[in-house]
Amino acid sequence: MPEQVIQAAKHTIQPRITKVAEDQFERTKKKGEVFTPAWICNLMNNQCDEEWFGRKDVFNIPDGQFWTVTPPPVIFPKKKTWKHYVDSRRLEITCGEAPYLVSRYDASTGEYIPPYHRIGILDRKIRVVNENTKTFEDWFKWVLRSFQSVYGYEYQGDNLLIARVNLLLTFTEYYTERWQKEPEEKEILKIANVIAWNLWQMDGLKDTVPFGKPYEEFQQLSLYGIFAEEESSEVEAVPCRIYDWRKDNSMLFMNIKKEGQ
Repeated sequence: MPEQVIQAAKHTIQPRITKVAEDQFERTKKKGEVFTPAWICNLMNNQCDEEWFGRKDVFNIPDGQFWTVTPPPVIFPKKKTWKHYVDSRRLEITCGEAPYLVSRYDASTGEYIPPYHRIGILDRKIRVVNENTKTFEDWFKWVLRSFQSVYGYEYQGDNLLIARVNLLLTFTEYYTERWQKEPEEKEILKIANVIAWNLWQMDGLKDTVPFGKPYEEFQQLSLYGIFAEEESSEVEAVPCRIYDWRKDNSMLFMNIKKEGQ
């Protein structure tokens, strides 16, 4: 419930950089958390875009731990348009606070990054939308499609909430910068609904909701070398569902991998 989240945020739900060093170390040791600096996220996102565009330095030019933003507009290759780029689907696995999707701040230092200098996958899509739309209707339509095209899953509930907050605040910041006003509630709710579907809590080893049916570390072999039937459990595994916004239907995440997509 909202009041529980607000209460927890005072003590527990905080970006990693605001936690004391001891807490950060414990999270890294016990939960395997690694928070990647923005300059590394930028290099990896640049590599993805180099593959998509067929050339280097499309959105910025890296220089050590810094980067210089390329002047607008972004030029697209033959047979590909800015709409193709916006609709291209990307997934950040074990996303933590989602530094590859949005870069409101450097996850390793906490330093705020202005919108113009951001390097996240969604940030790049919104830049393209800003450069290619003139009316509010077109802008909102394609920003919404940008959000529908990015996905991320995370095991830890507090990190997931922060990731969702980062995406929602990213929307409000770009909205305010472009239109010099706050977004309306109906617009926020549309974006929030997409975020709630596209950033979800999942055990990435099993593609299920965390704390469902536990993994069996050992399986008993029968005399014939065949795995014995699994004992029934009161806690059943719950497979995670995501949404395909272009087809307008939900599906099991594990089925996507089975289909080799």
